[in-house]
Amino acid sequence: MTQTLTRPATTVEPPPAPPRRRRHRDPSRFFRLHLPLVLYLLFTLIPFYWMIVFAFRPAGETALVPWPITLEHFDTVWNGIGFGLFFQNSLIIALGTLVVVTVFALMGGYALARFKFRGQRVFLLALLCTQFIPGAMMLIPLFVIFKSAGLLNSLTGLIIADTAFQLPLALILMSGFVRNVPVELEEAAMVDGCTRLRAFFAVTLPQLRPALVAVGSFAFIGAWNNFLFALMFASRQDKFTLPVGLSYALGEFNTDFGALAAGGVVAAVPVVLVFAVVQRFLVQGLSAGAVKG
Repeated sequence: MTQTLTRPATTVEPPPAPPRRRRHRDPSRFFRLHLPLVLYLLFTLIPFYWMIVFAFRPAGETALVPWPITLEHFDTVWNGIGFGLFFQNSLIIALGTLVVVTVFALMGGYALARFKFRGQRVFLLALLCTQFIPGAMMLIPLFVIFKSAGLLNSLTGLIIADTAFQLPLALILMSGFVRNVPVELEEAAMVDGCTRLRAFFAVTLPQLRPALVAVGSFAFIGAWNNFLFALMFASRQDKFTLPVGLSYALGEFNTDFGALAAGGVVAAVPVVLVFAVVQRFLVQGLSAGAVKG
């Protein structure tokens, strides 16, 4: 009887891990990168901090921290100066501009991206050139047109004026967004029996949601902060917007800085809320438009 000898199993040890490299910190990195960012952040936030201090600090106080907190300045601007009505006017104008710009930018951007027509490059160049024209140069022609059409001292006229200056850039951005959606998806849907319109709503439009948020946000913020058109085309106090109301809060001989700061806080809150809500979609939309289709 033969006995078979078995060799004991040898365990293979893994090779030793390479020595971990130490990251040498560059001492100049702080001065090249972090220090300019900190200085820029302070330069940006300090005015907002002082606005909040003046808004919540009692009148006559000089403390750097608003304590005790008072809301008398907000009551003054909301009920005394009439910022409630100004806020309502600004909101109507901004939302109306958002809807009109987004709808027309969606239709025009799709046409520019999906169809070829004679003079398309010239048309795109003309849209781009409109961004170099200051709004002040168009005040007199627009004033004459609005006066003839009976659109002075009306919120509709301000929506039309804001739309006219927001729409060219929105068309350019939306056409870039639509080009990034593969046209083969629409063609496959049309092969399955969809019309072009149904393929657009079923395939293309859901992928343009970040783009719609980006374009709509820019239109809303641009109309909300617009001061020049509201000042020139609305002379009645019941048609004032928040920027115009803030300018009229400056007195000739005396200025209530607490009320003025409270009005600034009221005007800034919707903008901050809009960016806080749509920040994720805004980044997706801008990065989608930056990719070459």
